[in-house]
Amino acid sequence: MVGQAKKTVAKEERMPGKKHLRGVSAKEQREYEHIKESAQRSGRYGDRAKEVAARTVLKKHKAEGHSKGH
Repeated sequence: MVGQAKKTVAKEERMPGKKHLRGVSAKEQREYEHIKESAQRSGRYGDRAKEVAARTVLKKHKAEGHSKGH
């Protein structure tokens, strides 16, 4: 168990500030990060960039027939 704890800590150190979007795959997580960063760079949604990115990814996730968490 000690080895697993070290892996988790190392992973968190590699990706500071990245919040995992619950219930989506790794690919959808990357899509979320891309949309969020693009919106923040352009200033298109102001302070709502994270919310818009999350809603976009979850909307697509649901449209593909997935339920949250699958």
